[in-house]
This record gives sequence, structure tokens and C-alpha cells, in this order.
Amino acid sequence: MRACYLQFLLLLGVLLSCNATKLGFSFDLRDSKVRCVEEERQALLQFKQHLVDHYHWLSSWSSDEDCCKWEGIKCSNKTGHVVMLDLQSDYWHYREPATTYLEGEISSSLLGLQYLTYLDLSYNSFSGKPFPNFLGSLTRLQYLNLSSTNIAGAIPQQFGNLSRLISLDLSWNYDLTEAHNLDWLIHLSSLTYLDMSSVNLSRVVNWPNKVMMLHSLTHLSLRDCSLSTLTTPQLLSINASTSSQLLFLDLSINYDLMEVHSLDWLIHLSSLTHLDMGWVNLSQNFQISNNRFTGPLPESIGNLSNLKTLAVYNSSLTGVIHEAHFSNLIKLKELYLGLNSLILRFGDDWVPPFQLDFISLSSCRLGSAFPKWLQSQKNYYWLDISDAGIFDIIPAWFWDFSFRLSYLYMSNNQLHGNLSDFSSARFNEFAFIDLSTNHFDGSIPHFLSNVSSLDLSNNRFSGPISFLCEHITPTLLESLNLSNNTLSGELPDCWTYIRDLIVLNLANNNFYGKIPDSMGSLVSVQFLHLSNNGLVGKIPTSLKKCSELITIDLGANNLSGTIPPWIGDSLPNLVILNLRSNQLYGTFPLSLCHLSYIQILDISLNKIEGTIPECISNLTAMSRTMDTMSSAIYAYNGSRSYEDYAFLVWKGRVFVFKNTLGLVKMIDLSNNKLHGEIPEGITNLTELIALNLSRNNLSGLITPKIGLLRNVESLDLSRNQFYGEIPMSISNLSFLNQLDLSANDLSGKIPTGTQIQSLDASAFLGNPKLCGSPLPNKCIDDLHPSFINTRGDKNHNVKENDNDGFITKGFYVAATLGFIGGFWGVSVYNHDFPPP
Repeated sequence: MRACYLQFLLLLGVLLSCNATKLGFSFDLRDSKVRCVEEERQALLQFKQHLVDHYHWLSSWSSDEDCCKWEGIKCSNKTGHVVMLDLQSDYWHYREPATTYLEGEISSSLLGLQYLTYLDLSYNSFSGKPFPNFLGSLTRLQYLNLSSTNIAGAIPQQFGNLSRLISLDLSWNYDLTEAHNLDWLIHLSSLTYLDMSSVNLSRVVNWPNKVMMLHSLTHLSLRDCSLSTLTTPQLLSINASTSSQLLFLDLSINYDLMEVHSLDWLIHLSSLTHLDMGWVNLSQNFQISNNRFTGPLPESIGNLSNLKTLAVYNSSLTGVIHEAHFSNLIKLKELYLGLNSLILRFGDDWVPPFQLDFISLSSCRLGSAFPKWLQSQKNYYWLDISDAGIFDIIPAWFWDFSFRLSYLYMSNNQLHGNLSDFSSARFNEFAFIDLSTNHFDGSIPHFLSNVSSLDLSNNRFSGPISFLCEHITPTLLESLNLSNNTLSGELPDCWTYIRDLIVLNLANNNFYGKIPDSMGSLVSVQFLHLSNNGLVGKIPTSLKKCSELITIDLGANNLSGTIPPWIGDSLPNLVILNLRSNQLYGTFPLSLCHLSYIQILDISLNKIEGTIPECISNLTAMSRTMDTMSSAIYAYNGSRSYEDYAFLVWKGRVFVFKNTLGLVKMIDLSNNKLHGEIPEGITNLTELIALNLSRNNLSGLITPKIGLLRNVESLDLSRNQFYGEIPMSISNLSFLNQLDLSANDLSGKIPTGTQIQSLDASAFLGNPKLCGSPLPNKCIDDLHPSFINTRGDKNHNVKENDNDGFITKGFYVAATLGFIGGFWGVSVYNHDFPPP
């Protein structure tokens, strides 16, 4: 027995040793006498010299002569050759701060590691560095991951030499392109995993033929690759022998991938468990006659019995979805049909064959009745049935959902009636609830303290919001939006227990009384909207503790007192300050000039006196070109973000800005008691798109540098006491489409320019000394034009009128210059600004 036991241990050791040798990168059973090869050690040290290691991640690479013990290195247990180099950064975990992250370049010294089978450099940054072509010479590689490394250039043909590759990930390298039509790909016959998401494949022709020659492929992701239009039924020709292994397929966000001739090719992918074709143009209808089967989701998709994820969101799909589409999808867990024009038509007694975890049906038509089939679903954590055409009450059975529910979106329907008490619902921790833009009425129900975001805006709720004070322990609430209801009463004074709030929006209700001091406890708040209520008193000093504020909107109340100087000193991140239509008085605080991020400053319709300070030129955000990828304004808390919106007076009308809010840069000081001249420094704010100084007591000349406001679209200086001529440079404002200079004491000829003469004459009324188009009263030089006669006598017309004492040679010179200057801004470009 003992001998048998020893034989068994010996056999087990041999098997483990062989397996480790085969896999190399999976086990480290190296003989203690085997050390790394010196040439490979030197190659690694040279590789390190080309890296920037801010966090000393590779500090072990110099402390031990045996490189097999270094961070990220695995060696063969028999030969000591380096077989694995795993330096995947943890930067993708969004840790603060990162602990493992490299920059620099990928050195060709890696060619010294000819036994390397596993190489992972993902999530490090080699920004702007060309693709490391030499990697095509590491012919023993089985696993290669260069995802999110910021490498650029073209993928080399030499990649075809990596015939042993099992897994290849080049995803999320936005400057990486394929210039060789994927010809190298057909040589990687062992490949099972391929992810080239966000690699530019726009020049690749007949890509399905290349991909589907990889008979072992189980995972294929070509998301956001600019794939070109399919003009032949390539995917339809896929046969079972070439596609039966595919489990994961993601072709989403390829906007030009259209006319796929038929979605029936899906039935050939019988092993598929994940399908994502979101943001793909599948908008055409079935046209059997010419063999172009594009459009509605075919019923044959119901035969994919192994499918776990079905994602065709935002694909312009049309048609009706029946029970047959889901007849055999017994393993389905995630369903993404949202942002299509699909009609879901099921029988009242239909019970789906699946239990979903994720349900996204926004913008689909679900019928006027609340979808009864949801009653059979017990496990979902995400439900989105927003904008689904539902006109019903929420049935009582709905609130008996899974305790896993974390995201509930039912906005933009016509749901009505009273809401049930949220406190009895089994929401998961940090739950998001959005029931906005419906017809709910009555009082706002109680909700659990573990709700993270609650949006009940644009409904018909009434009564006080004292329920907030029933939580005597701190809540998890981060975002509360109760705007656009008919709520009333005083604001509760218990904000100490909701101190994690990032977004608070109570605008457009009937609240009254003072802003409570306890709001100063909201030290994390970034968006604060209290506009259009009946609030009185002074702006509380306690709000100076809310130093994270990005937006303060207190407009359209009855607040009094002066504008607090601490706004400019204590709120350095402020982007939007709206105090319009209150009873504020005093002077313009100089400290507001410290707001270097301010983009929207509105203190109109108050009683502000004094002058506009010259330091207004310090509002440098209004002179900087946007360098952000997003045109919206967001508040962030870790991985979550909240988008802001604002009601702004734009060209005399109130608009809601949301998606373009971050592009708006405006100053509105109108309807106050300001006097003095316009400070010349205001013309340094060259990114302003709207400036309104109307209805004040401003005087003096309009600065000739007004033409520097090259992006301004709306300029209102009306109802002041400006005098003198309109500066010629105003013709340079090629985006200008609304101008009001009425009710001043301006004189002379209106400058000539395409924008100016296209305006309504009302923009210049109330200035009796003004003349010229678009006013009906013509200037004297228009009545008696000068000209150059054929004899070359430039002063011929002047001599004929030399008895007119008003007209001089200088007058005509000025008129001529004005005429020329009026054509400086002939080209017109219309911004796409006003929101929908």
C-alpha cells in the first residue's frame, strides 16, 4: 500500500510538471536551482529603462538577480526562460490613486524574450508611440493584450507570424488602424478570443469572410470599429461548421453597418450566448423580392436557445415583437431592445420562458396597459420602460419586486394616481428611481434611506416635503429632483441627515419662507436649484461651506439683501450663478471676478447699483475655447455622474438647456440700476455667445472693441444712455442674429453688413439721430452718393454740393470706410445652439 501511495505521488508530480511546462504562464513550479537566463534578464532591464514608473511598481526588477522573482514575471519551471510578462495596470479600476501604472514606450528589447507565451501590457499608457511591429517576431505568443495602451499607427502584416495566438486584445486604442485588410488574421487559426473594439477598420473590405475563417473563435468584439456597409450577403453564407463555436458577438456602435440583407444569419450562431448590435443601422423593412432582408427582428431569433444576452438597442428597428421571438430563449438574462421603434405585443396570459436580470425597453411601445408579463419576472435588478406609451396606474403587485432592484426607470409615460409607500418596497442599496414626467399626484410617499437617486420631477405632486425629516439617521441619497410639481410649504430644516446630496432640485414649485441654514450641511452638493418659488430673506451664509458647488440657481424668488461676496471667494468651482428676478440690492461684488470657471452669470431683474467692474475680464472661462469632449455639465461621485440642466432666458424667451449647457457662455446684468461705461475688458471674453446689459443707466460710447466678441449671437444694450456712433467693428460679429440697441442716444449711420441689415428695424428705434438700413430714414450720403466719374475726378460730386456746410471731405471718407467695414463679416454661420 505504501509503495502504491508513493507511486501515485510521483505520477501526480510528473503530470503537474508536464502541464506547467505546456502552459508556462499558468504555474510557477520551477526547480529552485533553475534561474532566469542572463540575456533575458538584461532584456527586461532594457525594457524597464524605456518606462516611466511613477508608483515604483517595478522596484523589484533591480533588487534580485533572479528575474523570475520579479513583479509580473513567470519563468519556465524547467529551462528558466521567461514565459509570462503580465503588467496589466490597475488604472482601469478607477482607483485613487493608481498603484500600478506605467508610461513610456514598448521597447524592442522584448525580442530577447523569444520563449514568451503570455504578454499583457493593458491599461498602461504609451501615448503617441507607434505600434510595436517587432511583436510579430515573438512567434511563441499565445496570449497578447495591448488594450487601452494608447498606441497608434497601423497593425503590421507581421502579426500573421503569431500562428499560436489563442487570445488577442487590441481594443480601445483609438488611433490604431488596420491598413492590410485583415489579411494577417487568417493565419491565426488557433484564435479563440478576438477583441478589436475601437480600432479603425473602415478600410477593411469583406471583413466577415476574414473573421469567419477562424473556426475556433468563440469571442468576437468589433464594437465601434467604423465597419463599412455590407453590400453582399456575407453573414448569410455562414454555415454551421464555421460558426457553431461562437459564443460572444459584439458589433455595436458601427453606424455605417447597414443593409445586412437579413438578420436570419443569427440562426446559424446556435451556440451564441451574447449578442450586441446596438447603435447599428437596421432600419430597413423586409424586401423579399430583391433579397434584401433588413429590418424587423426575425422570429427565428427565438431558436437561439443558448442566448443569454440580446442587445439591439438604438438600432432604428421597427415592426412588432411577438411571443414567438422569445419562444425558446430559456437562458436569456439580459434584454436590450431600447431606443427602437418596436411594438411589443403579448397576450395578457403570456409567461416568458426566461427570468431576466436586465430589462431595457425604453422608447418601445408596450401598449397603454402596464405590462402584465413583468409580474412573472422575479430576479431583475434593472428595469427601463421609460417613454413606452403606458397610460395606467402602477398595479399593487409591481411593488413586490426582487430585492435586487437597483435601477427603476419609468419616466415619460402617462402613469397616474398616487404612488405606493416606497418604504415597503425592497430596493437594493444605492437604488436609482426615475418616475419623472408622468401624471402622478397626491403627496410624495415615504422612501427607504438606501435610495441613492430619486427623480419625481414633472408630475403633479402637492403638499410639503416634511417626509425628508423622518430619517433621523444619515441617508444614502445623492440626487433628489422634485422640480416642476405643485409642492408647497417651507423648506425642511433637516438637511444635516442628507449631507451626501450631490444634486438638489426643488425648482418650479410653491415653496415659501427662508432658505434654511442647515442647507450649509450639504458639503458635497454640486447642483443646487431652488428657482421659481416664493423664497424670501437673505442668501444664508452657511452655503459658503458648500465649496463643491457648480451650479447655484436661486432665480425668480423674493430674496433680498446684497449679493454675498463669499460666493466669489468660497465657491471656486462655480460654473452657473443665476440670481435673476429677486430683490437683491447693493453693488456688483468685486469677488465675483474670482470665478474663473463661471460660464453663466445672470443677476438680472434686481436692484444692483454702481458700475460694472473692469475686473469682469477675469472671468476667463468665457474667453477659453471648450476643450472637453462633452457639451453637457456633469457632477461626479466616483463612477456615477449626474447631468445638469438650466432654464435660461435666450433671445427673449425661456429655454431649457441640457445637452448643450456646457457650451453656453452668457452674462445678463439687465434690468438693474447700473451706471457708467461698459468696461473695455468685457471684450476680452471672446467666447461669450450672449451679453445683455439692457435697461440700466449705462452711458458713454459703445467700445470700438465690441467686434472682438467674435462668437456673440445675442447682444442687447437697449434702454440705456449710450451716445455716439455704432462702432464699425460690430459688423465683424458674423454669428450675430439678435441685436437690440434701441432707446439710447446713438447717432450717425448704421454700419453696413449682412448681419446688421438683416435685422429688424426695431433693434435701432428710439435713437432719433441714427440713419441707414434697416431704418426707413436714409442718411444724407445715401441721398447724395459720391462716385468716381469716367474722367477720374474723385471730387466731382463734392464740388457740386459744396454749398452744404454739413458735408465735408472727411464725412465722405468716413462714410466710405464705414461701407467697406460693413462687409468684413459677410459670411454667416448659424450655431446649433437653442436646445430642442
